[in-house]
Amino acid sequence: MATLPEKIELQVVTPERHLLSEDVDSLEMPGKDGYLGILPGHAPLITELGVGILTYHKGGETRLLTVMHGYAEVLPDRVIVLAETAERAEEIDVARARAALDRAKADLPKAGSTEADWDRSNAAIQRAEVRLQAASRSGSGTVRTGSREMEHAAA
Repeated sequence: MATLPEKIELQVVTPERHLLSEDVDSLEMPGKDGYLGILPGHAPLITELGVGILTYHKGGETRLLTVMHGYAEVLPDRVIVLAETAERAEEIDVARARAALDRAKADLPKAGSTEADWDRSNAAIQRAEVRLQAASRSGSGTVRTGSREMEHAAA
């Protein structure tokens, strides 16, 4: 009988960069229809990703990434996330995410707009909200003002 792996090799890749390659204890990721919890030895699967926060645990630490659409392949000892966009919580520019949320809310479609207009608007709001949630949960989102950077503590 094969022994179960003790760790999961987590790879997160976007079209722009290889964001993460770490051995982790467990993770939760946003599937299209809800969050999936993954432990070492998980049954193989391929799933479509939604928009949300990928949380992974390593030792006593919990780390966060935003993930926006794409696919994930889960194997007993490895998870490969191919995301359209992803970023570490500590890399999120909080001021920019707030401005994007404000713009998305201000640009809500008017009566008589198409369903596609509403879908685009709701997707923009969801992306901005997920980025703000990840930054606030990590307690280390960065507020950039010109060339200065100030650390933003979670409220």
